[in-house]
Amino acid sequence: MNLMRTVARIAALLALCSAPLWSSAQGVSLGVSVPVAPPALPIYEQPPMPAAGYLWSPGYWSWGQAGYYWVPGTWVLAPAPGLLWTPGYWGWLGGAFLWHGGYWGPHVGFYGGVNYGFGYGGVGYAGGFWRGGAFQYNRAVNNFGSVSVSNTYNQTVTNDGGLSRVSYNGGNGGINATPTPAEQQAANERHQGATPMQTQNEQAASGNRALLASVNHGAPAVAASVHPGEFSGAGIVRARASSVAGSGYQPPPRFQPREPSSAPAAASARFGAPAPAAHPPATMPAPNHAPAPRAQGAPTYRPAAPRPQYRAPRRPAYRAPSRQPAHPAASQPHPQRDERH
Repeated sequence: MNLMRTVARIAALLALCSAPLWSSAQGVSLGVSVPVAPPALPIYEQPPMPAAGYLWSPGYWSWGQAGYYWVPGTWVLAPAPGLLWTPGYWGWLGGAFLWHGGYWGPHVGFYGGVNYGFGYGGVGYAGGFWRGGAFQYNRAVNNFGSVSVSNTYNQTVTNDGGLSRVSYNGGNGGINATPTPAEQQAANERHQGATPMQTQNEQAASGNRALLASVNHGAPAVAASVHPGEFSGAGIVRARASSVAGSGYQPPPRFQPREPSSAPAAASARFGAPAPAAHPPATMPAPNHAPAPRAQGAPTYRPAAPRPQYRAPRRPAYRAPSRQPAHPAASQPHPQRDERH
């Protein structure tokens, strides 16, 4: 029992040591890892709110079997009063981009410093706050449309990140941001995962080919929608064309076809081919004469034939002496018996 407890404690300590400093069992959900960076965030306008009580969930790039695809921003309901949404983000770690899933909690935590817009400027949330079980909306951030909302206020939000649309933290060209003390404290709070509405929105996006980055090149036809998972009809917003660096996404090249082509070059270098490589035509006849030496090399297996020749003489040599003495010994007694009679 003591041994089992010790092993369990060691495993728990190793898990804590291998996790990032700002992660926690409740605050960070590590998902898929991808070797290539996600596209830049598209520029789009926020669709109008469907009804009072809804909160904004910004769009993001997710990963599937066909590569990156856009999950449109949409309006959702909080799982409980007093909870705020912390968006997920891509972060560079261990030679790959890891997805840190979003969560609901009493405070907004670290989301990589990514400027998702509409109150999510990289740190915290400026779109509103909870008071007495009712959400207070910032008119400078939220699009009410024709919905009548009484619990509002107006606070100008400055975009400290400028027009940056980088969608990942760390790595080459990524956002250089670390958690603030408040975000570290928020990571240790009790959290809830995505709601069914948010899950439905992502599942619907994964099956829409037009949302693939390889198809829309970073400018999805549906960048946001009023209702989760509804990507047609009224209430959808298209991404705007942008001249920001990073727009015009092109899918990364596949490196697998290149690997076999470099393998023969490396193999030829091992067999001393670099010297004749300077004269490619001179090296061509050598492979043509290669079959002839192989045909001549076939008789190299003939030495195996003499082996039975040595074995054959040895066998009769040992058998002959054992049989010859037996016959003379048996023939001598017969003449003696004839002399006695």
